[in-house]
Amino acid sequence: MDKRVYVINGPNLNLLGVRQPEVYGPETLADVEKQCVDLGSDINLDVRFLQSSHEGAIVDWIHEAREDAVGIIINPAAYSHTSVAILDALNTFDGPVIEVHISNIHKREEFRHHSFVSSRADGVIAGCGTQGYMLAMQRIDRLVRS
Repeated sequence: MDKRVYVINGPNLNLLGVRQPEVYGPETLADVEKQCVDLGSDINLDVRFLQSSHEGAIVDWIHEAREDAVGIIINPAAYSHTSVAILDALNTFDGPVIEVHISNIHKREEFRHHSFVSSRADGVIAGCGTQGYMLAMQRIDRLVRS
């Protein structure tokens, strides 16, 4: 596999499956990683799956992706609504970017309705649960092939 995709997850997603399962569902981040890796194998994408609650680590991974990734799938979590640094880093990346939110951010508190990342994203998937990651993988594959 020569096409690498970074799947970058922001703060609190390490608690997926435990934190507010009524909002985010019962699946863990390890479950999501396995699904992404399995689908990646099927569609010839090498998945680098990452999570951090530290904004600088996320920025560093985006910079790293500039060197060896064909696309980025990012769930910036709360940083969606606050981080110009992540937006600026994504603006340095030439490949497709798909933003994923497990919950429908537009049905939640008003401050969650705006995402800085969305202005760079080539697609935004929200409210599809963890299935959104699989949809993002399929979209990245299609964008890379076209």
